[in-house]
Amino acid sequence: MCKLTCVWLNHMQAYLHMVQRRSWIQCIENAWQRRSVIWLMGVRRVGKTWLCQSLDDVEYFDCELPRVRRQLEDPEAFLDRLGGRRVVLDEVHRLPNPSELLKIAADHHPDVRIVATGSSTLGASARFRDTLTGRKEELWLTPMSSADLDDFGNPDPAHRFLHGGLPPFFLADPLPEREFQEWFDAFWAKDILDLFRLEKRHSFLRFAELLLAQSGGLFEATRFARPCEVSRTTISNYLAVLESTFVAHVIRPFSTSRTTEIVSAPKVYGFDTGFVCYFRGWERLRSEDMGILWEHFVLNEIHSHRSPRDLHYWRSKHGNEIDFVITRRGKPPITIECKWSANDFDGDNLRAFRNRYPEGDNFVVAADVDRGYERRYRDLPVRFVGLAELIEELC
Repeated sequence: MCKLTCVWLNHMQAYLHMVQRRSWIQCIENAWQRRSVIWLMGVRRVGKTWLCQSLDDVEYFDCELPRVRRQLEDPEAFLDRLGGRRVVLDEVHRLPNPSELLKIAADHHPDVRIVATGSSTLGASARFRDTLTGRKEELWLTPMSSADLDDFGNPDPAHRFLHGGLPPFFLADPLPEREFQEWFDAFWAKDILDLFRLEKRHSFLRFAELLLAQSGGLFEATRFARPCEVSRTTISNYLAVLESTFVAHVIRPFSTSRTTEIVSAPKVYGFDTGFVCYFRGWERLRSEDMGILWEHFVLNEIHSHRSPRDLHYWRSKHGNEIDFVITRRGKPPITIECKWSANDFDGDNLRAFRNRYPEGDNFVVAADVDRGYERRYRDLPVRFVGLAELIEELC
């Protein structure tokens, strides 16, 4: 890493210590009310360490340090000494058996409140998931949400779109283009090789770059196989790796009719608008760029407040499409259309959807709506809302 980058990182880290990400701090406090062990997930550099260090009344352990790992060699003795304290175990994947420590804590030391962070690949491992099933509360720290923008003192969405939602990148001036590429190099070296042991570095990183450049579109593995010089099956495996490490979000279609609707092809979104802009070669944003980036930001906001498992998109074979559809057991589907300006909405796609699925709420979430209002399109009620009001309605 070059000297200039190290100076930049030190400056960003000093500033981050002063920022209180209030909504996420409250999420951790609420999660501790439900379970004693929290697994804080998220991509590298998303701010897990700084969030944990900003918690009140916690004891911090950095598991990257040999002296800390020696303290944890006997998990029971370590937990006995804590005596009901609130503890951060950062970079817990560096321990020989992190799942064993957290299991012992959950089962035998419920008075100790633990928030553990580590590589996204650890959370993706079957052993970690199986050992801690029912014992931990999972919290997914997404790139910066709208509440974070207020905490960081810059609510400008265009800045968030171009710089992205990783806090050091968001704070950087000028645009940290070199750091986007360095992030992916570190992702390969420190995350992918540790668990997945993929052999073709160039092919994998080429696929990730192409995927981010085409973010938000329908995914067809065959389109990536030739430029990445691997098979279609390998491309599907690469996508599974990116999804399990939170770098790609796979949105699957909502459908009940095979003859008239897309039933299998997913839409894939990159995890962060800054990386999408970087791999598309956007150094400045035009008005026509804002719509797709707003769609990414809305998706990020939804992910920061609710499970992604009930989130879909819809598309007919005639080309009608709904950005997001939320399904709820025993209830009609909710539609969400993302528009940079409310004036960009027309009701054709929504009418096509509601001709098949007549019941359910309809939302248009637009960047220029401050207070919600309702309009009707041929007797079809549509609620126009801002992002905060959408989340309030959904949650």
